[in-house]
Amino acid sequence: MRKNDHDEYWTVFDIFTGLPAEVNSNLMDAVEMEEADDLVDLLNAQYAERRGGTTLE
Repeated sequence: MRKNDHDEYWTVFDIFTGLPAEVNSNLMDAVEMEEADDLVDLLNAQYAERRGGTTLE
């Protein structure tokens, strides 16, 4: 996730594409820091579940 330069909001990025992450066809940009952090945790957990692994926390 990265803070937007022009305001106080954050964007969650897909590390594989380098583009803003999408959840249910919604771009994960312009979100507050706590929401962005929660989204990163959720997306990482979903990825680990699909891969059969665990996340590091």
